[in-house]
Amino acid sequence: MSHRVEVGPKPHLFDARGERVKKQIHHALPDISINHITCLDIYNIDGDTKEQWCREAFCDPVIQDFAFDRVLEYDFNWYIEIGFKPGVTDNVGHSAAYALELISGEKMEVFFARGFLISADIDRRTAEKIATECLSNTLIQNYRVFSPVESAGIAPYIPKVVDTHIPKISEIDLEIPDDELVSLSQDRTLALTLTEMKAIQTYMRAPDVREKRLSAGLGEKITDVEIEALAQTWSEHCKHKIFNADILYIENGKEERIASLFKTYIKGSTDEIRRSQGEEDICVSIFTDNAGVIRFTDDYHLVFKVETHNSPSALDPYGGALTGIVGVNRDPFGTGLGAKLIFNTDVFCFADPFYSQDLPPKILHPMRIFEGVREGVEHGGNKSGIPTINGSIVFDNRYLGKPLVYCGTAGIMPKTVAGRPSHEKEILPGDKIVMSGGRIGKDGIHGATFSSEEFHEASPTSAVQIGDPITQKKLTDFLLRARDRGLYRAITDNGAGGLSSSIGEMSGMSGGCLIELEKPLLKYAGLNPWEILLSEAQERMSLAVAPENVKEFLLLSDEMGVESTVIGEFTDSGYFHCTYKGETVAFLGMEFMHDGLPRLDLKAVWDDRMVQEDEIPEPADHNAKLKDMLRRLNICSKEYVIRQYDHEVQGGSVVKPLTGAACDGPADAGVVRPLLDMMDGVVVSNGICPRYSDIDAYHMAANALDEALRNYVCTGGDPGHWAALDNFCWCDPVQSPRNPDGAYKLAQLVRANRALYDYTVAFSCPLVSGKDSMKNDYINEGLKISIPPTLLVSAIGRIEDVTKAVTMDVKKPDDIVYLLGITKNELGAGEYLASFGIIGSSIPEVDAKTAFERYKKLHSAIKKGLIASAHDCSDGGLAVALAEKAFAGGLGIEADVAEVKTEGKLTDTQIFYSETASRIIITVRPENAEAVEALFERDISRIGRVTKQRSLILKGTGGIIVESGIEELKAAWKEPLNF
Repeated sequence: MSHRVEVGPKPHLFDARGERVKKQIHHALPDISINHITCLDIYNIDGDTKEQWCREAFCDPVIQDFAFDRVLEYDFNWYIEIGFKPGVTDNVGHSAAYALELISGEKMEVFFARGFLISADIDRRTAEKIATECLSNTLIQNYRVFSPVESAGIAPYIPKVVDTHIPKISEIDLEIPDDELVSLSQDRTLALTLTEMKAIQTYMRAPDVREKRLSAGLGEKITDVEIEALAQTWSEHCKHKIFNADILYIENGKEERIASLFKTYIKGSTDEIRRSQGEEDICVSIFTDNAGVIRFTDDYHLVFKVETHNSPSALDPYGGALTGIVGVNRDPFGTGLGAKLIFNTDVFCFADPFYSQDLPPKILHPMRIFEGVREGVEHGGNKSGIPTINGSIVFDNRYLGKPLVYCGTAGIMPKTVAGRPSHEKEILPGDKIVMSGGRIGKDGIHGATFSSEEFHEASPTSAVQIGDPITQKKLTDFLLRARDRGLYRAITDNGAGGLSSSIGEMSGMSGGCLIELEKPLLKYAGLNPWEILLSEAQERMSLAVAPENVKEFLLLSDEMGVESTVIGEFTDSGYFHCTYKGETVAFLGMEFMHDGLPRLDLKAVWDDRMVQEDEIPEPADHNAKLKDMLRRLNICSKEYVIRQYDHEVQGGSVVKPLTGAACDGPADAGVVRPLLDMMDGVVVSNGICPRYSDIDAYHMAANALDEALRNYVCTGGDPGHWAALDNFCWCDPVQSPRNPDGAYKLAQLVRANRALYDYTVAFSCPLVSGKDSMKNDYINEGLKISIPPTLLVSAIGRIEDVTKAVTMDVKKPDDIVYLLGITKNELGAGEYLASFGIIGSSIPEVDAKTAFERYKKLHSAIKKGLIASAHDCSDGGLAVALAEKAFAGGLGIEADVAEVKTEGKLTDTQIFYSETASRIIITVRPENAEAVEALFERDISRIGRVTKQRSLILKGTGGIIVESGIEELKAAWKEPLNF
């Protein structure tokens, strides 16, 4: 028996969801006029439920109407219902089923859908266009369209998986011509090159390999389980083949050999910094686990990781981003013996949400991606009970082909757990392999290999995943208790490649493994063994549990409502061994699996494509131009997005993403107090400026690091206790007929890595973790869209006393306004020139020596309580930063640009909008002015004061050239994304 429940807003109440959907449709389909939309929640129930149970579980009678096996009475022209396809994770349905079980004591399935009642003069075809282009993602959702007459007879939609498929193991013949090896890789989405396919072919031909396989019950042909496991293990996503390649770098006719970008520049710089710091070294565990670990206090460590989820978010923005945030949650949680999660960060790169041109096949409208990603991260973070404390959004139409979705999570863990160092793992032969958390399904199959190639029309829909934050919250609560009881020896998450990756990596600690693939719990029957092994279905952790602790571990798991299963054991056999119902389906040598990947040999050629410097355009009206700058998408307020995220949960947020008199100013960094019985805090910030890559990726990387560090120090972070994470997202840097400028893109990557080495060493800031995402391109029928080379740098560290944290907003009238640093003619690739469609060439160049001294002095002044506010100059330069400080504090500023110290003679416009790096605007109480000026000496300009008059007044060489009320400026700043 099945039933259908509708829940909607009472007719006299404002429907906020309906208004939001109406605006989204207007932005995506501006030619369609919508009068009104009402949003409904639909619960399709497979079971013998009662109306009263459903009313109690699903309806708030004060604000909602309820209908059981009938439709609610509203006026509308078309009814659209959107529900998940069979087998797709349905979080609301799961929660609804749990609520019904608590009320009734009965188990039943609930399938959730959303209903949209549309009042508009449109035909059915237009209604279906709205359904497919604005309201649903047909990869994972079904839609139904009804007229008012048709809607009266709507039947419950029960999308059950009916799979009569009988699981099987297939053998694959690799003794085929080279072109067929390439086709095999493409057809199975293996993302392996011909060289890599031939390496597997050679391995399978070896007499000793054949002999061992025969003894294990296998033949000469490789199984589908084995080749799929190798493909994910060797994927760019997992092995970082480009970062570990041998590279011939050519610049101005000079050749240089680079053996691994990672070892030479990333790890190389950190090794050098650690040697120089000696006892001051804060690194605990880096580059060896799921996340980086640094010292925090005498008793606790900090754990931090940032990941990308670009490719899945291009297919399904909501599911991709939700999976991105809950997936990165598991990285610090699976580091060492496990960390308590304390905050999330998110950084997004999108095309213009108001994009109005025709879209290539399979590309979703940027507004849909914007909204889907925003909602996915909102649901993943908020429902996990983790505050979102820092982030940013970058807009550039080159992200049309692939959006970038960076998600980060930090955790805290005691230095010792159950008598062991918390950052160390151990696995002994005989330890049991346990999978805890969610069940395995088809979602996420080929996620690792799909993310290792460009996005194209044939990209697999099976790569889409939807995370379940409620299940994951229960899992993490359980495993923290198990950790503290010492019930497991090692833990890691089931991320890219699923069990193949997690157990494949963990088994290296013992020397082998045996996985029984019929034992993991499945969402539904019919999965082939290779799908069970590779599925990236979410909310799962793999653990090594000593035999004597298995019973207690499973008992605690059951008590806390988490499913845990013993699926095999770790061995010292030297083989990755998988069986299915007693039959061997994979038997790969550990050494070949992890070290048999042929190393790429690549060529990079730097071509100095310096853009001709144009004459700096002068605005006709500086007042109007400043407002125009504040409206630019890369400068304007992101409050609409930030307000969707919970930054207060756990009660430790000190400096939140929005700050100031009305709590709507843009904070430079986040500050969190992770332990509420102490004043020690964590500071987190980020830097990202991909537009500078248009001139030189070297300076792009330097500016990204500097931006992260100056945001960090502006808020009170200690520059003697900081670390950074690097996240590279690049267009394809491998030369090929499809990618004729690959050698140049690789040279850009080399230069960005060089900059990270040079500047992290100069700032004594170790890189402790990171991730790279290559192949961020879209290709289809001669059309190629490549992202700009993009580097996100995230900084994390300590503030000794959170009561000393500083925010960016001005505080009191008569405070003195200072600019720290020298302003140069550096508008190249900046927001001002971009507003005229110009790139320019005078890119900001970071002077690390003077910047580092400035940052250390600023930290000293903050600790002494001398600084009232601090705000970095970045996008848009000085004029924009002054406007932000003024309207965030609700006070005016009078400033004279003639007082700004400059390198050479600059025009007012150049001083206003130059994006010279490392500059900071501070305000200081008059009684502290002498001490601050003495501290900074020649590195400081006294440029103005804070006023009661609520205006920004900027004087130029010819007198006052900007005089605008702060309400006008704030209105312009908030206008573009005020959805």
